[in-house]
Amino acid sequence: MDTMAERSQPLQVAVITGHHAFDVPAFADLFHRQVSDEVPGIRPYIQDLENLAADAGRALERYDLFVFYNMHPGAPEGRVRAALERLGQTDQGIVVLHHGLLAFPEWPVWDELVGITGRGEFDYFHDEVIPLEIADAGHPITEGLTSGAITDETYTLPDAGADSRVLVTTTHPRSMRTICWTRAHGRARVLCLELGHDAQAWNDPTFRALLARGIRWAARR
Repeated sequence: MDTMAERSQPLQVAVITGHHAFDVPAFADLFHRQVSDEVPGIRPYIQDLENLAADAGRALERYDLFVFYNMHPGAPEGRVRAALERLGQTDQGIVVLHHGLLAFPEWPVWDELVGITGRGEFDYFHDEVIPLEIADAGHPITEGLTSGAITDETYTLPDAGADSRVLVTTTHPRSMRTICWTRAHGRARVLCLELGHDAQAWNDPTFRALLARGIRWAARR
């Protein structure tokens, strides 16, 4: 899935939502305008998880990347579970954005995908000014970025484990320390980004850079 011919094709991205309300126009604008400025040729398809699993358009195998912005409880069942269990069987990239880290707290497969166990109990705080520290400036996602701050929602989740490559951290007392990290899930590259609650964060240049670069990296573009 990584030939020169495929790299020249539009980047087909499934953006998956569900079980959490969000600003629909601003979220669509994030992908159709802001991210597309950084990732020319991106074609984002925003859909709920049930539509992804139903795969009425027979597109599941053609997506280059999946962005998860859903927050489903429990563990998946039926065709949703089957669709998610195929993740990592191919080179199709994975990005887990903000409350996607909280999805399926009772499913060990999602624990492994995001690199965090014990996701069932946490707290959250809105509109926090979060200092960001570039922990790994040698990665393509963070190269050239500088430390700063962003206003966003924090989670008190456990930190990503030692088998993740941590790119961005924070010292905020009401936040998990790891903010952005990469890992592998089978054959897939995975980017996890704790940031991204609403348009206040989506409009932040550092957030947009991390997301756009993460999409390119996870999709091997």
